[in-house]
Amino acid sequence: MEPAGIDVEKLYERYGPMVLRRCRQLLRDEDEAMDTAQDVFVQLLRRRQRLTDQYPSSLLYRIATNLCLNRIRDRRRYPDLPGDALLDRIARRDDLDDFDAPILLDRLFGRHPESTRVMAVLHYLDGMTLEQVACECGMSVSGVRKRLRGLRATLQAMEES
Repeated sequence: MEPAGIDVEKLYERYGPMVLRRCRQLLRDEDEAMDTAQDVFVQLLRRRQRLTDQYPSSLLYRIATNLCLNRIRDRRRYPDLPGDALLDRIARRDDLDDFDAPILLDRLFGRHPESTRVMAVLHYLDGMTLEQVACECGMSVSGVRKRLRGLRATLQAMEES
């Protein structure tokens, strides 16, 4: 019989506040800190069979630090690009009345494959990282990035015309 692994729920109850504090300290963004803290425990769930609970606070602190540093590095590596704010606004349908949004979305997405629409929704609306979108869509990160870049270019062209 396979060992049960670590009790992630128990670790979350005991060390969740510590993990969140560490994420807040490094990221300085409440929403991103909460997302990253959650990702720490998702990592534990994925690897619970291989991990031991011998030094749980050290393990959690290290995972939180690494995930936060990865996010900080990704911010620098992939800063917001022109059109990101508008794509985000369209995805959330802010500042668009119910009549304009579907027309605008049809014009924008009509020029791209259906899978690009899925990628845009996952990334801009659901807040998934490019890596998560790539995994979900069965593509490489560079392929997802290329599709979203094309979508932004189409959007910029629509704004200019």
